[in-house]
Amino acid sequence: MSTAPNQTIPDVVEERSQRRYLLLAGCVDCAGDLAALRQVPGVHEVRFLEATGVIAVDADPRLEDGVLLRAAAGSGLTLQRQDTTRPSTPPTAPPWWKRPALIALVAATGLVAAGLLAEHAIDAEPVALALFLAAIGIGGIYPVREALSVLRTRRLSIGVLLVAAAIGALALGRVEEAAELVVIFSLGEVLESYAADRARGSIRALMALTPPVAERLSIDGSSTATPVQELNIGDVVLVRPHQRIPTDGEVQDGSSWVDASAVTGESMPVETTTGAAVYGGTLNGDGALRIEVTTAYTDTVLARVIRQVEDAQASRGRAQRFAERFGAIYTPAMFALAALVALLGPLAGLSFTEAVYRALVILTVSCSCALVISVPVAVVTAIARGARDGILIKGGAHLEQLARIDTIAFDKTGTLTAGRPALTTIHALPGHTEDQVLTLAAAVEATSTHPIATAITEAAQQRRLALPDSTEAATTPGVGAHATVRGHRIHVGRVRPATDATQTHEALADLEQQGLTPVAVYRDDMLIGILGVSDQLRPDAVAALAQLRKLGIARTVILTGDHPRVAEAVAAQLGINEIHAGLLPEDKTSQVQNLCRQGVVAMVGDGVNDAPAMANAHVAIAMGAAGTDVALETADVALMADDLTRLPAAIRLARRARANITQNIVMSLVVITGLVAAATAGAFNLTQGIILNEGTALLIIANGLRLLRHKEA
Repeated sequence: MSTAPNQTIPDVVEERSQRRYLLLAGCVDCAGDLAALRQVPGVHEVRFLEATGVIAVDADPRLEDGVLLRAAAGSGLTLQRQDTTRPSTPPTAPPWWKRPALIALVAATGLVAAGLLAEHAIDAEPVALALFLAAIGIGGIYPVREALSVLRTRRLSIGVLLVAAAIGALALGRVEEAAELVVIFSLGEVLESYAADRARGSIRALMALTPPVAERLSIDGSSTATPVQELNIGDVVLVRPHQRIPTDGEVQDGSSWVDASAVTGESMPVETTTGAAVYGGTLNGDGALRIEVTTAYTDTVLARVIRQVEDAQASRGRAQRFAERFGAIYTPAMFALAALVALLGPLAGLSFTEAVYRALVILTVSCSCALVISVPVAVVTAIARGARDGILIKGGAHLEQLARIDTIAFDKTGTLTAGRPALTTIHALPGHTEDQVLTLAAAVEATSTHPIATAITEAAQQRRLALPDSTEAATTPGVGAHATVRGHRIHVGRVRPATDATQTHEALADLEQQGLTPVAVYRDDMLIGILGVSDQLRPDAVAALAQLRKLGIARTVILTGDHPRVAEAVAAQLGINEIHAGLLPEDKTSQVQNLCRQGVVAMVGDGVNDAPAMANAHVAIAMGAAGTDVALETADVALMADDLTRLPAAIRLARRARANITQNIVMSLVVITGLVAAATAGAFNLTQGIILNEGTALLIIANGLRLLRHKEA
């Protein structure tokens, strides 16, 4: 049974579902803030996802689409239903020649052109008048529908200003100018929609990454083409060379390289073998891969990134809130100014007709979207650009804060360092060589899985040392490992307190100075060498910190639970000027709170162990978020790749966006002030006013779209 628009759905029904509609035509900002959709019985919430041009409606599942589509049409909005089971499906709009608003514009433009020809070429005034009226009737359909919807909500909008100006021009007998007004305004709306759609292009490109069909393998080895949304966890899919990976999973068989740049922003392909995690939307290289599905389709990294980018507009910065508040005051003020000019103009020497006409020009030049869109276009474009580069910024407020930060606090392990130890130094005592010491140590540690043991055996492999067999191997927690090698008892572990040789003390002091962990090697209870092990700096850390200093980030801080000497060694290599070591998680939180009292602070970590400290920073930045669910969901800014140089790139983008927003707001205010003043003085007519008006809005959009271009700070 269908649900009529005025039918009330009982309040006891709590069930709701979300449906999504692509906005094909119309202006959301001008259409009563979606008030008509919100007033439909059974609708719980309506949101405009500006980053992708989608309207999300939470409503009772029994409410039919037709009801919502008719309510939207009454507001001047043309919508198209999307499939919510596939969040990564790119929205498909009809060809441009099938869009109703554009068809109306083309028809009205043709009629105005014909009218001008009839008026000036063949002097057929009645024919020209009929053509101009027809142009107004066709071209004004959508603006009038939009204006009526807004007026029903007792609000004023830019569309209302246009309609009022056109009606006034008709009343004064200026039919040609009224027709030109409708056509130029409608053309501006279409061009603005096209330009704004470019800002969403990066997100839609992400949406298009996931292939619609996967090659699912059966137990008998046969394959079946399966829609990706029908894949289940545990299914195995075959990805052939140079195909995109359809979903998140783990490689079960095969080796290849994978280009993950579209999802994580990593510039270099990653070698991928059995056991490696892969993400949907990434590009497989030269080898075939069998991949086990590990994540539901709607929960893949790419799907979550797209949802969060769509929702980013819910977090609005101060500049955006200012523009919205200004717009709410500005429109009624322009109506009041126009009314004053119309009423007081005759007292200043104007005829009544001239005064009314001048008031109409004021309404015309004041119907500018320039200020209203000045902030959203920059924010949406910056968020889209960041997503394309593997930087997920979750809203305008976080974008603003990121541009303002002057202090960055880093977790050490896994953020500034690789998070796994490596052998860096070998001190061999007299009578022994480095290779002899390392060979014996590696022979003992060959069967151990301890991270330090792995570092020692990997160092032996890099030196191509042949390891002798060991017997009676055993490990004592907290002490070390021992085994019999070539008839000698070899122990690898802590330095024993009884060791007092001068050379030993010098070696230990040197290791401590470098922030290295000492590992002693004993042969038959006699010390023969000391190994220095440390958590190595990430290869991109030095370059990232250098770039941050160039950006003027003067205060960088390490917050770590590690030993102070280790933290000092890392800080010295990176040029970090403040260290807080030996911290428990609650201590990190206290340090971040203290830093926040002194400046605007970003906390960089993995989003798991550092979650409390990150939550207390002005901006929480998670590294390598593509592989960490918690980081992707909780951070304000998520760097999808495990690449520290994405951090200065994110700050550069945020600062470019802030500069762009400032430019747009200043430009809008200056132009609005100038146009209104000139219109009040009678400097131009209706047609000239609307051309200047729409030109300003397009200039603002073009300036915002510059953020899509690649530029290094």
